[in-house]
Amino acid sequence: MESRTPQPYLVFTQYNTFEEIEAYLIDLPSTDSRTSLERLGSTVEGRDLLQLKISVGAGRLPVWIDCGIHAREWITPATCLWGINYLLSSYGTDQSVTGLLDMYDLYILPVNNPDGYAYTHSDDRMWRKNRNQYEGDACAGIDLNRNFDDHFAGEGTSNVSCAQTYHGPSAASEKETQGVQAGITDLAGQGARALFSIHSYSQLWMYAFGWTSDLAPEDAELSEVSRIGVEALTAVHGTQYDYGPVSTTIYPAASTTVDYGYSAGIVHSYTLELRDKGFHGFLLPEDQIVPTAEETWAGLIAGIMAVPASK
Repeated sequence: MESRTPQPYLVFTQYNTFEEIEAYLIDLPSTDSRTSLERLGSTVEGRDLLQLKISVGAGRLPVWIDCGIHAREWITPATCLWGINYLLSSYGTDQSVTGLLDMYDLYILPVNNPDGYAYTHSDDRMWRKNRNQYEGDACAGIDLNRNFDDHFAGEGTSNVSCAQTYHGPSAASEKETQGVQAGITDLAGQGARALFSIHSYSQLWMYAFGWTSDLAPEDAELSEVSRIGVEALTAVHGTQYDYGPVSTTIYPAASTTVDYGYSAGIVHSYTLELRDKGFHGFLLPEDQIVPTAEETWAGLIAGIMAVPASK
């Protein structure tokens, strides 16, 4: 595959390599004092989990956003990165962005699975999992979105190493999961207002639970915030989304980011499945990056601002 020299800037209309993304994130705090970078941990291949904090002042509650936990879902890191640039360049001139950042600090993890993402650029474009392999496992890779310490090994997961939904040998066995769990737990302790884990594809906006079809006690509230977010998203380019609990809107899935966030105390934990509905699937063309990001961030901002103040 094509090799590019990493630069401390990105082209937001293309899918960037992990090295390019890393260089951009590392450089950004030196050029914009509203940003700071935290290393949540590292991977088995030595890549860092880099989370960017955007804060325009003290005393704001945190909001968590992660992208790229499944390596082949390239549109999700691209959407997170476009969003970082959008927020920083629009604050003070765009009313919705200014309102958001005047109320909240955003903690954005653009690449939640660095080894897997790098592997999709070098070897296998359709790779999903991380790149860890345990002794006795026939295949490499653990599905990081089935590895969380919440109803581990439940419905929608597999104990077969070659399966796409292999949950790994134990809850939070993976270094990536450990770092992300610690980060979520820390922000929950700071009163995090919301969590969003971004995936593709299917055009869905979902919330807890994935591990059971039982409704969360706050289902009506979660549904209303989802409705507001989806309406704002659709208003940008007309893209249609469905919304509802994970287990009944897409399929049962235990040990996921969204259920862990909910259990950690961030009731307003959501997971989005971006464009499209399967025509391109994971191979969404680069000319859809900007429209996807535009509508997604319109929805995210509306959804965050709709979260009741008591949560």
